[in-house]
Amino acid sequence: MAASQTLHSTKNIRNIAVVGHAGSGKTTLIEALLEKSGTIKSAGSVDKGTTVCDYTDQEKRLQHSLEASMCHLEIDGTFINLLDTPGYPDFMGRALSVLPAVDTAAIVVNAQTGVELVTQRMMDFSAQRKLCRLIIINKIDAENVNLEGIFKEIRKTFGRQCLPLNLPAQQGKAIADCFFEPADETPDFSSVEAAHTEIFDQVVELDDELMEAYLEQDDDISLEQLHDPFERALRAGHLIPVCFVSSDTGAGIQQLLRILSKLMPNPMEGNPAEFFNDRGEEKIVTISAGEVDSHFVGHVFKVNVDPYVGRLATFRVHQGSVKKGDQVFVGDQRKTVRLAHLYQAQGKNLKEISTAVSGDLCSVSKIEDLRFDSVIHSSHDEDELHMKSVQMPAPMYGVALELTQRGQEKKMSDALHKLTTEDPSVKVEFNAQANETVLRGMGELHLRMVLERMKEEFGIKISTHPPKIAYLETVTREAEGHHRHKKQTGGAGQFGEVFLRIEPLPRGSGFEFSNKVVGGTIPKQFIPAVEKGVKQVLDDGAIAGYPLQDVKVIVYDGKYHPVDSKEVAFVAAGKRAFSDAISKAEPIVLEPIAKIEVTTPSSYVGDITGHLSGVRGRIAGSVAVAGNQVRISAEVPLAELGNYQTTLKSLTAGEGSFTMELDHYERTPPAVQKDLEKAFQPAAKN
Repeated sequence: MAASQTLHSTKNIRNIAVVGHAGSGKTTLIEALLEKSGTIKSAGSVDKGTTVCDYTDQEKRLQHSLEASMCHLEIDGTFINLLDTPGYPDFMGRALSVLPAVDTAAIVVNAQTGVELVTQRMMDFSAQRKLCRLIIINKIDAENVNLEGIFKEIRKTFGRQCLPLNLPAQQGKAIADCFFEPADETPDFSSVEAAHTEIFDQVVELDDELMEAYLEQDDDISLEQLHDPFERALRAGHLIPVCFVSSDTGAGIQQLLRILSKLMPNPMEGNPAEFFNDRGEEKIVTISAGEVDSHFVGHVFKVNVDPYVGRLATFRVHQGSVKKGDQVFVGDQRKTVRLAHLYQAQGKNLKEISTAVSGDLCSVSKIEDLRFDSVIHSSHDEDELHMKSVQMPAPMYGVALELTQRGQEKKMSDALHKLTTEDPSVKVEFNAQANETVLRGMGELHLRMVLERMKEEFGIKISTHPPKIAYLETVTREAEGHHRHKKQTGGAGQFGEVFLRIEPLPRGSGFEFSNKVVGGTIPKQFIPAVEKGVKQVLDDGAIAGYPLQDVKVIVYDGKYHPVDSKEVAFVAAGKRAFSDAISKAEPIVLEPIAKIEVTTPSSYVGDITGHLSGVRGRIAGSVAVAGNQVRISAEVPLAELGNYQTTLKSLTAGEGSFTMELDHYERTPPAVQKDLEKAFQPAAKN
C-alpha cells in the first residue's frame, strides 16, 4: 500500500467529537455529512449495519455505537475529522476518552426527547476540558416535536449564550439561515432578523473596537471581521451556537457542513490542550499547534487490540509534525520506537499516509509500549510530559469472574489485559480476601458487552456472580490469651507455651506486634513463630472468616523446652493464644460504608431518599445542580448497594446517575453480624 502525502495544513483542519445521548442520531448524522460532502456515494443505515462508523459485529447487532470511531471528510478545502462516540451512559468512558483529541464538541440533541442525561454530562465534561461547543438539534422533522420548547429547554439548562445559527421552517422540513445569508424564509418560531442580531450582538461584546464599529455602521459588519471575535467567544464559552438539522431528510446538513468548516476552530484557534511536566499537574507546559518547526508532541487517545492488525494506537499531533519511519520516545522511556507506518482511519478502513502535521489524527500499529494517555515526542525535554488527565466516572458495576473450563487462567488474564488496554473505564481487581477476580465497568450492559467479546474473540467461557463484600473483624476491649501446645509422638515432641495480651487500635491503624518477653521465657528465635501463628488468625478471621485489623498483640510471657520446643510448636501456641484472647475481647464485624452521590431530576428526589434510608443509608444533604437536577449525598453500607444501578434506573426511568467510593468502616448491626457468624461456622467445621 503506497503512502499518500498529507495535502492539508493545520489551519485547514477541524477536529470534532460528535457526542450525545443514545438515540439522538449521531451515527446517522455523520453518514449524512459524509454523503453531502461527496465522501461516500450514499448514506449507510444503522438498521442494516452499513454505516462507516458502526462497523463491529456487536454494534451492528445492537444498532448502537459501542466504540468511539473516526472518519473524515473534505469540504471547501477544509479537512474535518469526526469522532463518532457511544451515547449509552454505560459507555460514557469511551466517549470521554476522545475529548483530549478535539477542539470542538458537537453535542447532538434528539428533538423528540430534549436534554437527556448524557447531553447534560457531555456539556459539563466538554466545558471542563475547555472545548468549544456546538449544539445540534437533530430529527427536527419527527412527528409531534415542539422545537421551540426544546430550544427554550436548552437555553434554560445551558444558559442564554446558546444562540441559533439557523431556525427550523416548514414544520422542520427546511431550515432558515440566520447567520451566513439570512433567509427570507419564515421560521417555525422567532424570526431570522432577531436571531441574526442576537448572535452578532453576543460576539462583538468581546471586541471593543468591533463593538464601536458595529454600533456606528448602518449595515452589518462582514463575516470576515466577525471571524476572530467569533472564535474568541467560542473559546470563552461566551457563545454556544445552536443549529437545527434532520439527518434523515437532509434538512440543514449543507449548512451544518458550512458551520463546521467556516466557524468551528482549527487547532491553532481552539483552546490548547493542557500539558504538564510534573505529576502534580502544577507546571504547565506550552504546546503550540502553530509552531511548524517545533519538535513533535503527540498524545494517544484511543487504543484497539485487533486480532489481525494487532495493537492500533490513535493519537493527535499537538505540536510539530511526524513522518513515517521516524524514531520517537514514549513518555519517559529512554529507548526510541520506530513509527513504521502512519494510518488515516475512515471507520474500519486504514489508509497509509507519509506525514502527519500538527492537528492531525492518525494511527500506528504494533507498538506495545503505546497505551491510552501515552505522550509520544521527539525530544528528551518531554520525558515527564503528560496531558491533563481525563476524569473518568468511577466504574461502579462489578461482577466476580469464574472460569467454567480449567486451564484457561492465562488466556483469561491476557484477554482482560487487552480489553482494559482498549477501554480505560474497565477495571480488573483481584480480591485476595475473597480469592476472586472482579471485573468492574460503568453498568450491566457495559460488562455484558465485554464478557461477550471474551467469549467470541478469545474463546473464554466465564460464569459470573456478585462480588463478595470485604467485611473486616476487630476487637473492642483489652483481653489476655494463653495456650500451651504439647505433643508427644514417640520420639522428639513439640512444646511451646504463650501468654499474650491484645488491645484495640484506632480504626484504620492495621496491626501491631510487640515483644515484651523478659528473662528468655520464650527464646528470641521463636518470637517470629509466635507472630506467624497470630497472623494466621489475622488472615483467616476469628468469628466470621474475615481479616482482623486494628489490633495490637503484646507477647509478654511463655515457656519452652530445651529439646521439644521448635518453631511449629510456637506457631500453634501463638495462634491458639491469640484466638483465646479474641474470644474475651468482644470481637465485632466491620462493614464497608460507601459515600454515594446520586444525581436525579428533582421529581424523583423523594423516591431516591426514601430508598436510601430504607437500606440503612444516612442522607447527608442535597443540592440543586444544572437544569432541573438535584445531587443527593448519603452514606450507605456497601452490602446494600450491590445492584444499585438497576434500582436507580427503575426509580428514575433511566434518568439518574451516581458515583460511589469507599469512605470508611463501621460496626455491623447485631443481626447482620449474627448471620455472618452463622454462615462462617459451618464452613469452618468443614
